[in-house]
Amino acid sequence: MKKIINDPETVVLDALRGMQAAHADLLTVHTDPPVVVRADAPVARKVAVISGGGSGHEPMHGGFVGRGMLDAACPGAVFTSPTPDQIASAVAKTDGGGGALLIVKNYTGDVLNFETGAELAAAEGVEVRSVVIDDDVAVKDSLYTAGRRGVGGTVLLEKIVGAAAERGIDLDGCEALARKVIGQVRSMGLALTACTVPHAGEPSFTLADDEMEIGIGIHGEPGRHRVKAGTADEMVRQLLDPIVEDLPFESGDRVLLFTNSMGGSPLIEMYLAHGIAENLLADRGITVERRLVGPYVTSLEMQGMSLTLLKLDDELVELWDAPVNTAALRWGV
Repeated sequence: MKKIINDPETVVLDALRGMQAAHADLLTVHTDPPVVVRADAPVARKVAVISGGGSGHEPMHGGFVGRGMLDAACPGAVFTSPTPDQIASAVAKTDGGGGALLIVKNYTGDVLNFETGAELAAAEGVEVRSVVIDDDVAVKDSLYTAGRRGVGGTVLLEKIVGAAAERGIDLDGCEALARKVIGQVRSMGLALTACTVPHAGEPSFTLADDEMEIGIGIHGEPGRHRVKAGTADEMVRQLLDPIVEDLPFESGDRVLLFTNSMGGSPLIEMYLAHGIAENLLADRGITVERRLVGPYVTSLEMQGMSLTLLKLDDELVELWDAPVNTAALRWGV
C-alpha cells in the first residue's frame, strides 16, 4: 500500500486539519467530535442544511460546506458512518432558529446514526427533519444498505436544497424540495480498479487487467456484475441505459448530467465519457441543460466513474444556478 499518510488511525483528523488550513475563509473544523461548519455559522433564522458520512469520498461532504450549500458536514472514519454525537454537535453549531434538515445517504449505519443524532438535537429544542437519498439504480440491497444506496445524486441534492435555504425558504419548503429532487435523480457507477482503505491495507476487491465492475458502490462494494472492459462508448452505455430506463427519463425531458470520477480516473477520460453521454441522451430526445464534470464523490483512489441524471424544471434550474461558495463548488460569487 502506497499512500501519502502518516498513520491510518489519524488520517481523517490529519486531513481535516489540512482542510482548515486551506479554507479557513469558508469553514471551521472542530475535532472533538469532528464536524466541519461554515465559517459564518450559525446564520440567523436560516434552515441549517447538514449532511455527512464516511471519509474517503472527498470532496463530499466537507468540501461542500459554505454559502449556498451545506451549513455543516459530519465526517466519519474512512467508509464509516459518523456518530450521533457528531450529528448533534453539527446541529447545535449551526442552529440559527430555522430548524435543521439532515441529508442522509441510504446506508444502514448512516440512517441509524443520523436518526439518533436528530433525536439528541430535538431534545435540545431544535426542530430537525431528515431525508434519505437512494439514487443508485444498480442495486436493491447491498452490503451496507436495505434498499438502494445514496451516491452521486447527493451532490445535486445538497446544492439545490442549500440554495433554497440560503434564500430563506423555511424548513417545510426545504424538506419538500429535497423529496422532489430525490424522486427525480438516478445514478450508476463502474470501477476499473478497486480502492484500498488505509486501515485495511489491501484492495477491497480484485479485478483482472481486462475486467471492470458494473454497478459498484462508493465504499468499494462490488457491483451487480463483472464484465470485460470495453470501449468508452460501451462503458457509458452500460451506465446510462439503466439510469434512463429506471425513472424512466423520456424524450422531451430536461436534465442535469453529472459525470463523476471515482477518484483515480483523470478529467481527460471524464470529459470524453461526458461527451458520449450527451450524444446518447440527444439520440433519445433528452436535453442536457446543466452539467457537472469532475471528481466530486470519490472512492479513495478507485479508477472508474459514475453518471447521474436529474430531471429538471425551471425551479431546479434556478436553484442550481444560484451562487455557491464552497471549497469544491464555487460560482456566482
